[in-house]
Amino acid sequence: MRTMSERRFPDLWVDPENDPRESDRQPEGERETLLNYLRTQRLTFQLKCDGLDAEQLARRSVPPSSLSLLGLMRHLADVEHSWFRQTIGGIDQPRHYRTPEDRDADFNGAVADPDCVTEARATLQSAITDGDAIIAGVEDLDATFPLRNGERIALREVLVHMVEEYARHNGHADLLRERVDGRTGQ
Repeated sequence: MRTMSERRFPDLWVDPENDPRESDRQPEGERETLLNYLRTQRLTFQLKCDGLDAEQLARRSVPPSSLSLLGLMRHLADVEHSWFRQTIGGIDQPRHYRTPEDRDADFNGAVADPDCVTEARATLQSAITDGDAIIAGVEDLDATFPLRNGERIALREVLVHMVEEYARHNGHADLLRERVDGRTGQ
Protein backbone atom coordinates (compact mmCIF):
# COMPACT_ATOMS: atom_id res chain seq x y z
CA MET A 1 0.00 0.00 0.00
CA ARG A 2 1.28 3.45 -0.87
CA THR A 3 1.94 6.04 1.83
CA MET A 4 -0.41 9.02 2.22
CA SER A 5 1.91 11.28 0.21
CA GLU A 6 2.11 8.76 -2.64
CA ARG A 7 -1.65 8.29 -2.99
CA ARG A 8 -3.89 10.15 -5.42
CA PHE A 9 -6.32 11.00 -2.59
CA PRO A 10 -4.17 11.34 0.57
CA ASP A 11 -7.11 12.49 2.69
CA LEU A 12 -9.01 9.22 2.10
CA TRP A 13 -8.30 5.82 3.71
CA VAL A 14 -7.15 4.32 0.41
CA ASP A 15 -7.33 5.28 -3.23
CA PRO A 16 -10.63 3.98 -4.63
CA GLU A 17 -8.95 1.42 -6.92
CA ASN A 18 -7.22 -0.16 -3.87
CA ASP A 19 -10.26 -0.28 -1.60
CA PRO A 20 -10.46 -3.84 -0.17
CA ARG A 21 -14.20 -3.43 0.35
CA GLU A 22 -14.91 -3.26 -3.37
CA SER A 23 -15.63 -6.33 -5.46
CA ASP A 24 -16.46 -6.93 -9.10
CA ARG A 25 -19.06 -9.48 -8.04
CA GLN A 26 -22.51 -8.67 -6.68
CA PRO A 27 -23.70 -10.88 -3.81
CA GLU A 28 -26.49 -13.30 -4.67
CA GLY A 29 -29.37 -13.89 -2.29
CA GLU A 30 -30.21 -12.59 1.13
CA ARG A 31 -27.60 -14.51 3.12
CA GLU A 32 -24.71 -13.54 0.87
CA THR A 33 -25.94 -9.92 0.83
CA LEU A 34 -26.07 -9.74 4.65
CA LEU A 35 -22.64 -11.35 5.00
CA ASN A 36 -21.20 -8.97 2.39
CA TYR A 37 -22.55 -5.94 4.24
CA LEU A 38 -21.11 -7.26 7.52
CA ARG A 39 -17.74 -7.92 5.85
CA THR A 40 -17.71 -4.41 4.39
CA GLN A 41 -18.52 -2.79 7.74
CA ARG A 42 -15.82 -4.82 9.48
CA LEU A 43 -13.25 -3.80 6.86
CA THR A 44 -14.35 -0.18 7.12
CA PHE A 45 -13.63 -0.21 10.85
CA GLN A 46 -10.26 -1.83 10.27
CA LEU A 47 -9.34 0.85 7.71
CA LYS A 48 -10.24 3.59 10.17
CA CYS A 49 -7.81 2.13 12.73
CA ASP A 50 -4.95 1.22 10.36
CA GLY A 51 -1.69 3.11 10.61
CA LEU A 52 -2.28 4.58 14.07
CA ASP A 53 -0.11 4.09 17.15
CA ALA A 54 -1.34 3.28 20.65
CA GLU A 55 -1.67 6.91 21.70
CA GLN A 56 -3.68 7.82 18.60
CA LEU A 57 -5.99 4.80 18.96
CA ALA A 58 -6.57 5.54 22.65
CA ARG A 59 -7.15 9.28 22.14
CA ARG A 60 -10.55 10.24 23.62
CA SER A 61 -13.14 12.19 21.66
CA VAL A 62 -14.14 15.02 24.00
CA PRO A 63 -14.34 15.14 27.80
CA PRO A 64 -16.00 13.56 29.67
CA SER A 65 -16.53 10.87 27.01
CA SER A 66 -14.36 7.73 27.11
CA LEU A 67 -14.99 7.12 23.38
CA SER A 68 -11.85 6.22 21.41
CA LEU A 69 -10.97 4.06 18.41
CA LEU A 70 -9.31 1.55 20.74
CA GLY A 71 -12.39 1.54 22.95
CA LEU A 72 -14.55 0.89 19.89
CA MET A 73 -12.24 -1.95 18.85
CA ARG A 74 -12.63 -3.56 22.27
CA HIS A 75 -16.38 -2.90 22.28
CA LEU A 76 -16.85 -4.49 18.85
CA ALA A 77 -14.83 -7.53 19.98
CA ASP A 78 -17.24 -7.95 22.89
CA VAL A 79 -20.29 -7.43 20.69
CA GLU A 80 -19.06 -10.01 18.15
CA HIS A 81 -18.33 -12.41 21.02
CA SER A 82 -21.68 -11.83 22.69
CA TRP A 83 -23.86 -12.30 19.60
CA PHE A 84 -21.96 -15.04 17.80
CA ARG A 85 -20.21 -17.14 20.45
CA GLN A 86 -22.68 -16.70 23.29
CA THR A 87 -26.06 -16.27 21.58
CA ILE A 88 -25.73 -18.16 18.29
CA GLY A 89 -23.00 -20.59 19.36
CA GLY A 90 -24.44 -21.22 22.81
CA ILE A 91 -20.97 -21.05 24.34
CA ASP A 92 -21.06 -19.96 27.98
CA GLN A 93 -18.06 -17.68 28.11
CA PRO A 94 -17.82 -14.22 29.70
CA ARG A 95 -17.18 -11.15 27.61
CA HIS A 96 -13.59 -10.04 27.21
CA TYR A 97 -13.94 -6.55 28.65
CA ARG A 98 -17.37 -5.69 30.00
CA THR A 99 -17.94 -6.77 33.57
CA PRO A 100 -20.88 -6.49 36.01
CA GLU A 101 -18.82 -3.94 37.95
CA ASP A 102 -17.83 -1.89 34.86
CA ARG A 103 -20.25 -2.06 31.95
CA ASP A 104 -17.95 0.37 30.06
CA ALA A 105 -14.69 -1.49 30.69
CA ASP A 106 -14.18 -1.86 26.94
CA PHE A 107 -13.81 1.94 26.76
CA ASN A 108 -12.45 2.65 30.25
CA GLY A 109 -9.61 0.14 29.83
CA ALA A 110 -8.57 1.43 26.38
CA VAL A 111 -5.24 2.93 27.31
CA ALA A 112 -2.31 4.15 25.18
CA ASP A 113 -0.25 1.00 25.62
CA PRO A 114 1.04 -0.99 22.62
CA ASP A 115 0.30 -4.26 24.45
CA CYS A 116 -3.31 -3.15 24.98
CA VAL A 117 -3.61 -2.41 21.24
CA THR A 118 -2.04 -5.74 20.23
CA GLU A 119 -4.38 -7.63 22.56
CA ALA A 120 -7.46 -5.71 21.36
CA ARG A 121 -6.65 -6.30 17.67
CA ALA A 122 -6.11 -10.01 18.31
CA THR A 123 -9.30 -10.28 20.36
CA LEU A 124 -11.39 -8.57 17.68
CA GLN A 125 -9.87 -10.71 14.91
CA SER A 126 -10.46 -13.87 16.94
CA ALA A 127 -14.08 -12.86 17.62
CA ILE A 128 -14.62 -12.22 13.88
CA THR A 129 -13.04 -15.54 12.91
CA ASP A 130 -15.12 -17.40 15.52
CA GLY A 131 -18.25 -15.54 14.44
CA ASP A 132 -17.72 -16.41 10.78
CA ALA A 133 -17.27 -20.09 11.66
CA ILE A 134 -20.41 -20.10 13.80
CA ILE A 135 -22.44 -18.35 11.09
CA ALA A 136 -21.21 -20.87 8.50
CA GLY A 137 -22.57 -23.65 10.69
CA VAL A 138 -26.12 -22.27 10.56
CA GLU A 139 -27.73 -22.76 7.16
CA ASP A 140 -31.11 -21.15 7.78
CA LEU A 141 -31.40 -17.41 8.33
CA ASP A 142 -34.70 -18.13 10.12
CA ALA A 143 -32.98 -20.39 12.70
CA THR A 144 -33.61 -18.93 16.15
CA PHE A 145 -31.51 -18.84 19.29
CA PRO A 146 -32.41 -18.13 22.93
CA LEU A 147 -31.81 -14.74 24.50
CA ARG A 148 -31.22 -14.25 28.23
CA ASN A 149 -34.74 -12.88 28.65
CA GLY A 150 -36.28 -16.10 27.35
CA GLU A 151 -37.19 -14.73 23.93
CA ARG A 152 -35.62 -16.02 20.72
CA ILE A 153 -33.80 -14.23 17.92
CA ALA A 154 -33.25 -15.29 14.31
CA LEU A 155 -29.80 -15.40 12.73
CA ARG A 156 -31.09 -12.89 10.15
CA GLU A 157 -31.88 -10.38 12.89
CA VAL A 158 -28.47 -10.84 14.49
CA LEU A 159 -26.73 -10.22 11.16
CA VAL A 160 -28.78 -7.09 10.50
CA HIS A 161 -28.04 -5.90 14.03
CA MET A 162 -24.30 -6.47 13.55
CA VAL A 163 -24.31 -4.47 10.30
CA GLU A 164 -26.13 -1.68 12.18
CA GLU A 165 -23.72 -1.92 15.13
CA TYR A 166 -20.66 -1.54 12.92
CA ALA A 167 -22.26 1.18 10.77
CA ARG A 168 -23.13 3.26 13.83
CA HIS A 169 -19.67 2.90 15.31
CA ASN A 170 -18.01 3.52 11.95
CA GLY A 171 -19.69 6.93 12.05
CA HIS A 172 -18.06 7.53 15.43
CA ALA A 173 -14.77 6.24 14.03
CA ASP A 174 -14.96 8.71 11.12
CA LEU A 175 -14.96 11.61 13.54
CA LEU A 176 -12.34 10.11 15.83
CA ARG A 177 -9.95 9.41 12.94
CA GLU A 178 -10.46 12.84 11.43
CA ARG A 179 -9.57 14.34 14.81
CA VAL A 180 -6.35 12.30 14.94
CA ASP A 181 -4.89 12.98 11.49
CA GLY A 182 -7.50 14.68 9.31
CA ARG A 183 -8.27 11.60 7.22
CA THR A 184 -11.91 11.13 6.30
CA GLY A 185 -14.01 8.21 5.15
CA GLN A 186 -15.12 7.47 1.63
